[in-house]
This record gives sequence, C-alpha cells and structure tokens, in this order.
Amino acid sequence: MPSRLLNIEMTRLDPERARLRLTGELDFDTAPELVAAAAELRVDGYRELLIDLAGVVLCDSSGLSAFVVIHRAGTGPVQLTGMNAQVRQLLDRTGLGELLAMAPPAATESGRAAG
Repeated sequence: MPSRLLNIEMTRLDPERARLRLTGELDFDTAPELVAAAAELRVDGYRELLIDLAGVVLCDSSGLSAFVVIHRAGTGPVQLTGMNAQVRQLLDRTGLGELLAMAPPAATESGRAAG
C-alpha cells in the first residue's frame, strides 16, 4: 500500500465556514483527494472554505487545477492561507491569484497563531 502523501484535516468553524488544513504534497496523485474533501463540505452546507497550505511541501499544476475546480463548484468564497513562496509564485504567474482569495503573508501568520 502506498504511503499517504497528503493529509487533509477538516475543521468546521461555524455553520457556513470550514477549514481544510493540508500537509504533504498536492500533486496529480493527491489533488483529487482535496477536491473530494471540499465537495463533501459543500454538500454538508459549508459555503466558505479556507484552505490552509502551510504544511504543503510541493504543489504542481494539478494542485492549482484543484483550486480552480473547488472555486467553480462552490457557492461561496475559497480563501487560500499559509502559502509558501513557491505556491504564491505559482498562483501569481498563472493569474490564479486574481481569481482566488489569498490571505496576505502577515494575515497568514497572525491567523496561524489564532487558529
């Protein structure tokens, strides 16, 4: 059995908001897991999703595609937090940073201390 490359911790913050905290690699093999977790939360009525990427050590184009799929399938905002420089650069270069809400680096750090 292959080792688990991505861990997704789901936290229901309030009746409409949930957080997905990712740890590991977000790539071709694991991006479908993120899409499925987000879809499960949407079915349960969670409109706003916070995706915490602080524990992500690798993100490729499949990970970026998962963000777009989640954004398009939702009825509320998707906010990315805790991005490392590599992920932030990918979002900026592809223009996805303009489509998806990204917490500024300072807000990410204060959110980590509070969350």
